[in-house]
Amino acid sequence: MQFTDKLTLDGAIRRTADGYGVVSARVARGGNVQTYLGSEVGITDKDLVRVYRPASEVFKKDAIASYAGVPITVNHPKGGVSADTWKDLAVGEVGDDVLRDGEFVRVPMMLRDAKAIEAVEGGKRELSMGYSADITLADGVTPTGEAFDVIMSDFKMNHVAIVHAARGGSELRIGDDAGSLHWGAAPISTPIADERKAPMADNLRTVVVDGLSVSTTDQGAQAIEKLQNDKRAVEAQLADAEKAHKDAIAAKDAELAKKDAAIDAEKAKVLSDADLDKRVQDRAALVTVAGVIAKDVKTAGLSDADIRKAVVAAKLGDDAVKDKTPAYIDARFDILAEDSAKGTDPVRDALLAGVKTNDGDNATVTDAYAKMVADMQSAHRPAVTN
Repeated sequence: MQFTDKLTLDGAIRRTADGYGVVSARVARGGNVQTYLGSEVGITDKDLVRVYRPASEVFKKDAIASYAGVPITVNHPKGGVSADTWKDLAVGEVGDDVLRDGEFVRVPMMLRDAKAIEAVEGGKRELSMGYSADITLADGVTPTGEAFDVIMSDFKMNHVAIVHAARGGSELRIGDDAGSLHWGAAPISTPIADERKAPMADNLRTVVVDGLSVSTTDQGAQAIEKLQNDKRAVEAQLADAEKAHKDAIAAKDAELAKKDAAIDAEKAKVLSDADLDKRVQDRAALVTVAGVIAKDVKTAGLSDADIRKAVVAAKLGDDAVKDKTPAYIDARFDILAEDSAKGTDPVRDALLAGVKTNDGDNATVTDAYAKMVADMQSAHRPAVTN
């Protein structure tokens, strides 16, 4: 199948002593993907076909060798150039020093026709390669991430055409209204002002981007979808990172709160000097009262509540405390303590009430008892001498 490549003549033309024009130009590019109408490459079940030109095929030895000596024409001749038409069509030829220039193929060109040289010097500087190649159906993705439907291989150059404007402008592209020139297939690209538009309107796809409807080719839609997927993936990664950050902060806050609570608990266990003195005094008072109520009760090693319970049990029996609440036991203890403070000792009460006799001389007995009490109360005082 025959094709045409488009590129710009990038070097300045140099005149020889005989008036010929000499120039070096890039004439092909390897590793790229071009979009064609399916009908142009013999595929009828697809409107658009993405054609991959592997660098390994473009720069293959046989392909490079096929550039040397091909004729230069003005515009693409119908059916290409052959031995029968060479004399009428050729205005120069490509030299033998064909080389690889990065991703391009660069060749030396000799223009021999004066009118062709004047046309180039006047601004007709676009070049269009005419060549044949094989097309193989093979879906895949290029090393740079471009999807393709078929692979182009086995390139063989036929001629280089000088044209006014290639479809791709200064970009190296395949095709320039090839249908009207009857030379091979023309890839679809963005039209410029002076060329016919490719019939692509019916083959566009509508893609929604951020709520906006965008019409584009299949290849453009795939690129947009890839970018959208990449955007969603990045957003998901950011969301995961933000959640992990928040979880880490929450865990740290919980750890700090736990430590603060432990510190507060330790502080609560520490008593001030005044609190400690009061605790000692209250404990001593409780032990003293307990000894007054029930002198045989052991208080060492018992808590305050256990002391109260032991005193009530010793004084009133175990049933008085069995299954009783701490509040109940505390109340019974307080009652016993109050009774003890009142002094309910019958002997002491009898002595304070005085001794009664049957002879009725209570005054004498009472006076004697009062004197005895007074003597007992002052017995500890030192004697006073005048």
